[in-house]
Amino acid sequence: MRSVNSLNHTRWECKYHIVFIPKYRRKVLFGEIRRELGEVFHRLARQEESLIEEGHLMSDHVHMMISIPPKYAVAQVIGYIKGKSAIHIVRIYSGRKRNYVGQHFWARGYFASTVG
Repeated sequence: MRSVNSLNHTRWECKYHIVFIPKYRRKVLFGEIRRELGEVFHRLARQEESLIEEGHLMSDHVHMMISIPPKYAVAQVIGYIKGKSAIHIVRIYSGRKRNYVGQHFWARGYFASTVG
């Protein structure tokens, strides 16, 4: 059965397959960061009225299927998730010996494809 969401005057089902990578495609998404990032992504998506329906954190990239309401642009939501998660990672793990290149954890850009 299809899940159709609604706003005041709109019924919608907008799902996107999103892929993005860490800066220089470093293999840094493992261990503690990997366990914590899933919850961070879900929390940030809820703040933008979106829902991550499925996601996979690989060692050097992130896959997610996200449902975004039509009143938000995909770039706006993904930019928010990438920006806030990068700030969170740097604040928590900057004291470690990993090199996160200042506040730039994620590479610029992302891949987006519609689902359905």
